[in-house]
Amino acid sequence: KGLNEECGVFGVFGSQEAAHMTYFGLHSLQHRGQEGAGIVSSDCIKLRQYRNRGLLSEVFANPQDLDRLEGTSAIGHVRYGTSGNNSIANVQPFLFHFHDGDVALAHNGNLTNAKSLKQKLEDEGAVFQSNSDTEILIHLIRQKQDLDFIDALKASLNEVHGGFAFVILRKDQLIAALDPNGFRPLCIGRLSDGGYVVASETCALDMVGAEFVRDVLPGELVIIDENGLRIEHFTTDTELAICSMEYIYFARPDSIIHGVTVHNARKRMGKLLAKEWSSAFRIHLFQRLQVLQKKQDCRMKWDSLKTNMLPERLFSQRKN
Repeated sequence: KGLNEECGVFGVFGSQEAAHMTYFGLHSLQHRGQEGAGIVSSDCIKLRQYRNRGLLSEVFANPQDLDRLEGTSAIGHVRYGTSGNNSIANVQPFLFHFHDGDVALAHNGNLTNAKSLKQKLEDEGAVFQSNSDTEILIHLIRQKQDLDFIDALKASLNEVHGGFAFVILRKDQLIAALDPNGFRPLCIGRLSDGGYVVASETCALDMVGAEFVRDVLPGELVIIDENGLRIEHFTTDTELAICSMEYIYFARPDSIIHGVTVHNARKRMGKLLAKEWSSAFRIHLFQRLQVLQKKQDCRMKWDSLKTNMLPERLFSQRKN
């Protein structure tokens, strides 16, 4: 399929202008996806959604669409499809309505066992509304009716494999989760009025005036509600192995990922590449000169044979 940017996710809890703040956060993450965008907000009673295909500014070209997303918490997503096709059904965040409470879900990454999980879930009666692998998580959660939401989420996150950063919104709760290898970046910020922000990159925190708190670490579950922020784990079998393409290509130059500024990382990579290229070029040049020298030696030997060993008339006949 070629080299594609990854999706961008943003979430805020405890802001009077949550949807508008999410819009600006997503605007700073637009480089991560241009196929579609969406926002889901919560006023602690009801979740409201708006999404569509296109750039963020195109999706929310009508200001009223954003104004209708009332509430003090919200999540948003900009999409570059790595699974599923470019239809509105695959544009996130997804919003699911259940008798025991609505749930919205957005995801950056890929689930490597999505095909087998989806087939198993469908065999057990699950009905999928999209062909994005993101939807798998909510079906896994709903299977676990004997557990509360957080425990069901933890168990489900241990069933999916791959690199993922999830943001989940309930009417009174914002949740973020990162895969056991931290393959995709995710960070936490604090607003001046006490609210919290989670985002794919720190450039989104800068856009909304949030102070960087820390990066989300592999296997962590970040839970934000009226009691504040707490960190739990869905697994402790973790090892940080962030995707190198975040530093090379995906992330914005002014973002900081695990203490390393992306711009500085790219400059250092350029210096190392120049040294390696210079060394490789010298080796290649030396080898090429050796080949040319061998060809020159062969010509000289052939000229010598012509002059000293073969009759001159043979060469005259060959020329004719």
